[in-house]
Amino acid sequence: MYNELQWTIMSHLAAIAEMAVTGFFYAGLTKPFLQNKRGVHCVSAVYFGVMLVFYIFAVRMDYYLINGIAFSAGFGVLCWIDRQNYAQKVFLTVTFFSLHWFVFEMAEILYDNIYRYAEQTKFMAAHLDLWLALYVSMLCIHLAAKSVLTAISNICIIKAYTYKQAKMSKRELLMLCVPSVTGMAGFEILRYYRDFYIRAAGKSIESYEVLALLYYAVSVAAVVVVVMLYQSIWANQREKLQNELLAAQMGSIQQHIRQVEYLYQDIRSMKHDMANHLLMLERLYAGNKAAEAKAYSAELSAAFSEAAGELRTGNPVTDVILQEQKNEAQNRNLEFHSAFQYPSGTTVNAFDVSIILNNALQNAVEYAVQYVVIRAYRKNNAYIIEVKNDFAASLKWDTESGLPATSKQREDGHGYGLSNIRRVAGKYAGDLDITINQDEFCLTVLLMLESA
Repeated sequence: MYNELQWTIMSHLAAIAEMAVTGFFYAGLTKPFLQNKRGVHCVSAVYFGVMLVFYIFAVRMDYYLINGIAFSAGFGVLCWIDRQNYAQKVFLTVTFFSLHWFVFEMAEILYDNIYRYAEQTKFMAAHLDLWLALYVSMLCIHLAAKSVLTAISNICIIKAYTYKQAKMSKRELLMLCVPSVTGMAGFEILRYYRDFYIRAAGKSIESYEVLALLYYAVSVAAVVVVVMLYQSIWANQREKLQNELLAAQMGSIQQHIRQVEYLYQDIRSMKHDMANHLLMLERLYAGNKAAEAKAYSAELSAAFSEAAGELRTGNPVTDVILQEQKNEAQNRNLEFHSAFQYPSGTTVNAFDVSIILNNALQNAVEYAVQYVVIRAYRKNNAYIIEVKNDFAASLKWDTESGLPATSKQREDGHGYGLSNIRRVAGKYAGDLDITINQDEFCLTVLLMLESA
């Protein structure tokens, strides 16, 4: 009686441990995908709690369905603690649900074969007192095998899924769930084959086990491969969009260069007419028409200012860009302060600096409430550009890039500007840094300089 009680206790402990391990790995798979990771332990706790309730009350229901209910409860907790990207959470839950069964059945086959081999040995026949120890050992092997296989599956999916914070569409959800859904359909077919054909007909189970192991291994691999393919496509699309945005910015810079050329033409034209302007001023003063001369001089000065622009940075292209952004800021009733100087005498390309200025100032002007400030300075071989602006919008951070993501839902390439700045900075062994002080956003770009 005591021996039977021990067997019962060990069986119950093994079942409870299996529930706890499954809940732990479910939360482990979902955690890297969550922006709000606080409370993720509740996912495993809820799954474990639901399974435990069904187990304690010995509810007569298919174990497959019970697990489905428990995972649905875990999914509800996921949506509660991180209220965004629900399609991705569906994918994670469906995927882990299928992997759970594939791995469980693989561990079960391993357990059955080792147990059958052990119980048929002469040693166990001669040591009946060790049967409980054998049973406990097999339960530990089963749990260890399931844990190892689940951990490997989780790691493969987490590593393959690069852009974890990217919003998943319904179409992408359907594509990614195909291997899991089809795999589970095959799982049901194998269960039917095992329960109603092999056992009912008394056929050998060895052929089934080989077929099942192969099927489950292929199913797990299919899930991982589809995720890898999806991420590869996503990365290509992301890079394509970045390149398109960069090409558009290069076109904008080319336009700025043409504006500089027109500016020089205007200055050359005014220089050509300067002799006539001076002669006119002399005649006005000679005729004691001081008021008219002052008015003429003021008009001439305004014409020069309009042609040359108000900002002098040391490079005509950056002159035009800053002047353009200043005009845009003034149109938005923003204060615009510039202390920017181009790093002359260095190997820094004007195109690269223009890309930094375009992206940094466009974002600053768009989100500023009252002011935009830009300055640039050198410290030995380091060239530092700082752009500051006040803001009132809430910021969310992209965990992949470590950069803030806009709260606006736009599909015109917005949000890739900072990545392009980082790309340019990397060409000069530099980087960008973002600091937020209360309601002030500060972008700092570092470039390492080499003498021309």
